[in-house]
Amino acid sequence: MELAHSLLLNEEALAQITEAKRPVFIFEWLRFLDKVLVAANKVTLQIRFWHSFAWQVDVKEKQKKLVEQLTGLISSAPGPPTRKLLAKNLATLYSIGDTFTVFQTLDKCNEIIKSKDDTPAYLPTKLAAVACVGAFYEKMGRMLGSSFPDTINNLLKALKSAESQGRGEILLSLQKVLRGLGGAAASCHRDIYKNARSLLTDRSMAVRCAVAKCLLELQNEAVFMWTTELENVATLCFKALEGSNYGVRVAVAKLLGTVMATALMPKQAAVMRQNVKRATLEEVLELMATGFLRGGSGFLKSGGEMLKGGGSVSREVRVGVTEAYVVFVTTLGGQWLERNFATFLSHVLDLVSHPRATQTHVEAVYSRRCVSFMLRATLGGLLGEKAQIAAGKEICQAISKQMRAVGKEDGGEISRFRALQSNQHVMVCALKELGSLVQSLSATASPLIQEPSIGLLETVTSVLLHPSMAARLAAAWCLRCVAVALPYQLTPLLDRCAERINNLKSSPEAVSGYSFAMAALLGGVHQCPLGIPHSKGKLVVSIAEDLLRTAAQNSRLSLQRTQAGWLLLGALMTLGPSLVRYHLPKMLLLWRNVFPRSQKELEAEKARGDAFTWQVTLEGRAGLHILCNVRRHNSDQHTCSCFFCSHAYAAMVRLRLYDILALLPPKTYEGSFNALLRELVAEFTLTDNSANTTTSLLRSLCHYDDSVLMGSWLQETDHKCIEDQLQPNSASGSGALEHDPSSIYLRVPVGEAIPGPLPLGVSVIDASVALFGVVFPHVSSKHRLQMLDHFAECIKQAKGVRQQAVQLNIFTAVLSALKGLAENKSTLGPEEVRKSALALVMGALDNPNPILRCAAGEALGRMAQVVGEATFIARMAQTSFDKLKSARDVVSRTGHSLALGCLHRYVGGIGSGQHLKTSVSILLALAQDGSSHEVQTWALHSLALIVDSSGPMYRGYVEPTLSLVLTLLLTVPPSHIEVHQCLGRCLGALITTVGPELQGNGATISTIRSSCLVGCAIMQDHSDSLVQAAAISCLQQLHMFAPRHVNLSSLVPCLCVHLCSSHLLLRRAAVACLRQLAQREAAEVCEYAMSLAKRAGDNTTVNLNITETGLEGVLFGMLDRETDRKLCSDIHDTLGHMLSSLAVEKLSHWLKLCKDVLAATTVEKDEEDSEKKDEMDDDSMFTGLGEDDKSKPSVAPRWVTRVFAADCLCRIILLCENDKAHFDLAAALHIKQCLAKLVLHLSDLIRMAFMAATDHSNQLRMAGLQALEDIIKKFASVPEPEFPGHVILEQYQANVGAALRPAFSPDTPSDITAKACQVCSTWIGSGVVSDLNDLRRVHNLLVSSLDKVQAGKGSSSQLYSESATTMEKLAVLKAWAEPAKPVRSVDDEEDDDDLGANVLPPDSLITLVQPELPALSRLWLAMLRDYALLTLPAEFSSQLPPDGGAFYTPETIDTARIHYRSSWAPVLHAVALWLSSTGFGAGEEKEEVPSSLSRTPAIPQAPSSTTKTFEESCISVFYLSGVSIEFLCFPRPEEPMEHVMSCLHALFTLLESPSAKIHIAEDQLLAVELLNVLHRLLLTRDPPAVQLQVTAVVQETIRAAQDHLQRQKASKEEEGEKDSQRSLGEGGDTGELVPGKSLVFAAMELLVFVLVRHLPQLNARVKESPSHVPLRPQRLPEESARLVANTVSILAELPSLCSPAGSMTILPTVLFLITGVLREAAVKTADNSVPVTVSAALQGIKTIITSPLARVESMQTQWTGLVRSSLASVLEHSQPDESRPDMDQVSMLTAITLFLLSASNELVGVTVLQKGCMDRFRNALNFSDPWVSTSARCYQLLLSVFQHSSRTLSTPYIHALAPVMVEKLKAVECSRPGTAAELQAVQEGIRVLENLVGMGEEQNRVQLLTLLVPTLISYLLDENAISSAPQVSRALHDFALQNLMRIGPLYPAAFKIVIGAAPELKIRLESAIRANQASNRAKAAARLAQPTVQAAPTIKLKTSFF
Repeated sequence: MELAHSLLLNEEALAQITEAKRPVFIFEWLRFLDKVLVAANKVTLQIRFWHSFAWQVDVKEKQKKLVEQLTGLISSAPGPPTRKLLAKNLATLYSIGDTFTVFQTLDKCNEIIKSKDDTPAYLPTKLAAVACVGAFYEKMGRMLGSSFPDTINNLLKALKSAESQGRGEILLSLQKVLRGLGGAAASCHRDIYKNARSLLTDRSMAVRCAVAKCLLELQNEAVFMWTTELENVATLCFKALEGSNYGVRVAVAKLLGTVMATALMPKQAAVMRQNVKRATLEEVLELMATGFLRGGSGFLKSGGEMLKGGGSVSREVRVGVTEAYVVFVTTLGGQWLERNFATFLSHVLDLVSHPRATQTHVEAVYSRRCVSFMLRATLGGLLGEKAQIAAGKEICQAISKQMRAVGKEDGGEISRFRALQSNQHVMVCALKELGSLVQSLSATASPLIQEPSIGLLETVTSVLLHPSMAARLAAAWCLRCVAVALPYQLTPLLDRCAERINNLKSSPEAVSGYSFAMAALLGGVHQCPLGIPHSKGKLVVSIAEDLLRTAAQNSRLSLQRTQAGWLLLGALMTLGPSLVRYHLPKMLLLWRNVFPRSQKELEAEKARGDAFTWQVTLEGRAGLHILCNVRRHNSDQHTCSCFFCSHAYAAMVRLRLYDILALLPPKTYEGSFNALLRELVAEFTLTDNSANTTTSLLRSLCHYDDSVLMGSWLQETDHKCIEDQLQPNSASGSGALEHDPSSIYLRVPVGEAIPGPLPLGVSVIDASVALFGVVFPHVSSKHRLQMLDHFAECIKQAKGVRQQAVQLNIFTAVLSALKGLAENKSTLGPEEVRKSALALVMGALDNPNPILRCAAGEALGRMAQVVGEATFIARMAQTSFDKLKSARDVVSRTGHSLALGCLHRYVGGIGSGQHLKTSVSILLALAQDGSSHEVQTWALHSLALIVDSSGPMYRGYVEPTLSLVLTLLLTVPPSHIEVHQCLGRCLGALITTVGPELQGNGATISTIRSSCLVGCAIMQDHSDSLVQAAAISCLQQLHMFAPRHVNLSSLVPCLCVHLCSSHLLLRRAAVACLRQLAQREAAEVCEYAMSLAKRAGDNTTVNLNITETGLEGVLFGMLDRETDRKLCSDIHDTLGHMLSSLAVEKLSHWLKLCKDVLAATTVEKDEEDSEKKDEMDDDSMFTGLGEDDKSKPSVAPRWVTRVFAADCLCRIILLCENDKAHFDLAAALHIKQCLAKLVLHLSDLIRMAFMAATDHSNQLRMAGLQALEDIIKKFASVPEPEFPGHVILEQYQANVGAALRPAFSPDTPSDITAKACQVCSTWIGSGVVSDLNDLRRVHNLLVSSLDKVQAGKGSSSQLYSESATTMEKLAVLKAWAEPAKPVRSVDDEEDDDDLGANVLPPDSLITLVQPELPALSRLWLAMLRDYALLTLPAEFSSQLPPDGGAFYTPETIDTARIHYRSSWAPVLHAVALWLSSTGFGAGEEKEEVPSSLSRTPAIPQAPSSTTKTFEESCISVFYLSGVSIEFLCFPRPEEPMEHVMSCLHALFTLLESPSAKIHIAEDQLLAVELLNVLHRLLLTRDPPAVQLQVTAVVQETIRAAQDHLQRQKASKEEEGEKDSQRSLGEGGDTGELVPGKSLVFAAMELLVFVLVRHLPQLNARVKESPSHVPLRPQRLPEESARLVANTVSILAELPSLCSPAGSMTILPTVLFLITGVLREAAVKTADNSVPVTVSAALQGIKTIITSPLARVESMQTQWTGLVRSSLASVLEHSQPDESRPDMDQVSMLTAITLFLLSASNELVGVTVLQKGCMDRFRNALNFSDPWVSTSARCYQLLLSVFQHSSRTLSTPYIHALAPVMVEKLKAVECSRPGTAAELQAVQEGIRVLENLVGMGEEQNRVQLLTLLVPTLISYLLDENAISSAPQVSRALHDFALQNLMRIGPLYPAAFKIVIGAAPELKIRLESAIRANQASNRAKAAARLAQPTVQAAPTIKLKTSFF
């Protein structure tokens, strides 16, 4: 392929390759040339880059040769894609190069066209010439001068004699000629029109499409088409629609609609050229109505003639005209429709009231569907929300006008009947549209409902009394839509209908109409999340029961009452089990009473004969539909057997019965299989049915992929709901509510807007087929064989059309049965059953009906799947092989080729591997059969199935298949769309087969890849949208496997163009592809889309609407127009991926996008006053029409899109969360690079959230409140740089208050109020507002909602279900609990550090909460009581109160649980705080206070409030601890961490209060259980915050136990039982701790777990394991350090809970752990600080050593041993070790000193320990880095040892260590200290020596001073050296001098002796004193100012241990 990439065709290379590959080579060269010429063309317009410029020069030089090569290719018979590209290249070449030879080339082409050679071989050359002519004129237009008349005449002559392919090509060329010449070709317009119009009825559909396109181009300039010829054009279009296919209908509708629109509003230029008479709207509509009502059979001059004319309109014409109406209105635009809506509506409704449109019931339904489609497509798509409300008003008026006409008709019975008939259809259309309109508007429709002048509800309810059932049902449906859109209307409407039914019981219409309405409203409840009050269920049951009981009283009303009663019960079932279970017994009783109770009654019933009685009876039995929802309760065999007797009388009963049985397990009615199967088979084989009714299920049972063969792809278009009418099976698309009233309350099938059950005849057959599939797998083989033989017999017996119908039904049933077998994993049965089934299926493979052949192929595949035996599969495959080799007829070849595909599809690649080679070779041969395109289609489709199912096994056949696909793509005419579609499927399957290999660079892979890309390029250029969609999905797969090789710069623009396509499938494919691209390359995708928007300016033919908002704006705009779920979901995903990748980088752009969408509401509100010039404002990006046409303003974004935009806003805030710079205003202002930080957009964010939160739409309000909450949370702490001490959000207080206020209005739905409460509490608790008066705005909203909660259960009239009320009340209580949390800081000062700088002072929020506390606390406790009961396991449900709880009712218990689950945690914390602060006592007092005083502060100052009895406070504690422990036992993984924290905080707060401590300490098992639960929590939850809080709770628990023990000891002491005190505490006399009962043991378990989790080295087992590698101790992270420190502190407290014996049990472990922690934590730090863990360990050691245990005589020996062992451990841990170079010796020495000081008695005289201690001190003194960190502290510790009161302890240490010290201090003279730390060490050493002198006895004083004084004098500097000495050295000098001057007076005699003994010392001292005195005052002052002695030591201990 690379050889093809040259400017001139590489003829050598072309000659060397095989004949078969040449077309591909030429096509690839033309593609390359096209890119070069396009690039060069751009340069002609504007030189952009030199590379392309070079190409342009090159092109000009080689133009002559290029023209030769290209014109040479014309006569080489090029295929369709090649000729298209060839023509394009030639035209481009001339347009950028020289045009000298263009006329020669044109003449050459004309010669070829004139040629008389009509052979098929010459045809491609002719077509290529035609294509070239078209391309020349399109590209160069008027540049070709006056040559056009000849060319056009030449083409028109050729047109007359051409065959269909030629006609199509010539017409497309004429279209291009017209486009190129514009008005210049006026002289030829009439000729073209005359020649083309006759071809509008051509037998070839492709030609009809081409004519329509050509005439569409012609009407742009040919004025006569929409003036004088208007009627003829309309007639031609109607004729063209007869017998048309979908493509023709779309093309002709576009032509007809555009011509009509132009006739009404001509283009200005054309009107100015010729003085033309414009058509009026009435004339145009009259013309179109003719087509709708009369079809293409000529015009009618008067209404009378129309009535006389027999025959009905062809459905194709009606559907085509319907589509034309939509085109007509769309072309005129939304504004036109707004102005003329009344006229349009009355015209459209007149269509459906015309007798010709409603000749039969089915025709009437079809016409109604067409009219509904017109209204929905125009009204729903073109009008904005405001205009839609105005349109709704018009529809209301139309309905009331029609209602007034009912019953006023003059004339006889027949004319009245006709008038009623037409009236009912108008009603149905108007009501359906009104319902759809209201539902699409949702809550924004409230003005339509509320405005009394419109009276929508009154109007619709009045139709419930209409004589026609269809109109009544439509009105009921409309009411259901209103209720779903505005749920607050649901309950009032139900009440109104119930009241009317009771008042108008004697009117049959009223009973029927109002029961329909009630049923519809009940059916809509599931779409209203807030539901309806439970009492409404009871109301409905009582009405239904009453109707059924009174049905027999009045024969005139029997039928209606029976129907109404059962309908209401059926609707009730949709409310779900929680409601139905209450009424089930009554229902079953009513239901049983309908049937005869015994055989005798049954006989008597059969004897009764009149039709009316049977009608009523059967209507009652049809009430079976209620059982569809209660199916599991029915296993009554008797009923089933009774039923078969009455089967002949009523189809509805049979339908209901089949539906129920299909829902029940077949085992329940096994005994009745024989009778049932006879019924079912008779049903679908049409035994008792003279009509040839066919089932509608066949398509759904066949495989979706086979749609290309069956034409059912029509269901995937925008016109699906009307195109359905044209499907071949019975009554297709004729669904209507009146066919089955129960559909009014059932759920609407996915993808449908309104339920449309098919006519009863079809529904019964459908139900019988479905049930047959369920029952068949459970039937014996004998019966299976009988049925299969019977089927064959039935088919043989029937003839003609009936045979087709019977066969279709039978095949659907067989498919259903095989599917059932596959799902049940059953087999088909023995050999004779298989044979019979195979004969049946094989016979149909040769059926002329393609749908039957499809079904037969599918059945064959499923049969192979079910049998699953290789021999059987081989036999089936061989039959098809033989048939295909011999057969020559199209039918057999298509059927058997599909059979092969289906076999492979259902058996899979492995099961059918041995047949693969044969299958592929046969299908490849069939695919090349150019004589029959049908054979090609089926063969290629089967081939695609085989490629798909074979997977990697197909790899060997990829090359030949790919080569065939390319050849066919290059040769098959584009008009054979199905072949191209199947080629696309094959190509996609081949790409999947090769898969990731496509990334490779080998020669074969490169060839495969380039072939795939060429194939995609050919399909992308195809004119059909389905083929283009296939190309896109192929490229999408290629991009998935080999992203580097897919060129996004050409793919993305192509996708963007398709976004505006009129074909749903193409838009769907484009968006699906964009979604995949945006996942990886969002930035590139957006860039290429914008570049396309810039290019679109040059090329006016592309209708694009990409503005500065880029592709994102277009996608947002699409969300407003699209209704297809899959498409909208993909758009959401695409925008989501783009947002995730780009929103942070392009913040301003995305925020502007969201703002423009959200601002739409306000834009529309202000529209009226705005000037015309403002019409096209920011919203222009949302228009689907070109900006040039000012008559089509954009539609403002609809509420759904705005909700999505609000969600996007929340996502943007979330995305910015990771970068703190987005929330730092000072930094952002500093950078300010084009508003790149979120904080700079805060005002926009608030405004957007405000707009959303105050909208009409409830969903948007929810999204807005969520956005507001996110903004408050993220920006609450962002400071305002200009006003220190304030935060940035303060300035938006008013906006926040205003956004929240509407949510608290009385008519707001509960879910919105609940959300708003949450936002309120976030705002109040965020600390943004510092002024209480400002906070009151929001606070008052919460106060008002609290009053609502206090009002109690049944206070106001309820609109929503009880669970909605529960949700709202709990949300209010939760919201109050949040700001109540700081309550405890009133009493506790500890918490002050937690409050940030800008949070309110601790007591201010309480001032807000305090007045409400008495009421709140009661409500909170009630709520917790409810929650505690609701969390009970199911087996305790009998303990629940029968009337429900404080905030829930027993009926809504399941939904209530969910609401309680989300609210209880903050409330629990708040209650704990409240109880704690009131000392558990305010409750009782509160009850007695008169209501006037109930708002007094609840936090009491005096102890008087302890009036609450001990039991009551017990109950509160047990509620709180019970709820907490229950939750902490099993916190579900989805529970938020905040709940766990709230729970722990609550427990902590609870345990802080003395009374709770008493409760928990007295019940030790409760405390043990609590610790066990906390232990389990630690195992499952990692966050450090949780673990820290757990340790806090444990600490409080231990303290509670300690207090309790103290109280016990005190009481024993009072009683004088000194001895028994010993055994108090855990462990008693024996010292045994029982696991499960011992609090100490439980605490140890938990604490050891924490320690080992953070310091695994403590675990002795770890060290013993062979894989253990000793780790160097490292410093713990801050949180872990705090946690370990807390744990150690608690550990040290544990011995105090034990008796002496118990203490001895745990002390070894405790001391082992604490010394272990000390070892691991004693690591040097950079700043010499002591880690918090070390402090805790040292404090713990002190606590234990100084405990009273040392004084217990009986334990003395054990105690001494323990202390000594512990010291030995510490000595061992402090041993200098190479593996621990950074060990902190100071901490270790501190520990050793602690032992020496606190446990001196136990340690005196233990030489080993004494030696060890001395060694450690000696090491520290001789440390290599002596003066920095260790020595100063070492001297301090030594001093404390030396000073110990016990001389027996201190003396050995003085003797051993004092000499070492003196040596060290003497050595200072030689190396004076250089830093302050070193100086401090020397000073500490001197202090020790001074103290030793003081401690010495008088006789030794001189000797001691002999050590001290010389040392000090040696530190003095020479008087000359003082000035130049460093500061530290001078400080040492000063220190020494001061000390000497202080020591002299202390010990005068000894001092004199020492000084006198050494004269040099005296001289030195004296000179120093002199120098000191001589220095002047200034210097002295300076010296004094300097801190000579550093007061604070560098090592700071948080706690003093001594």
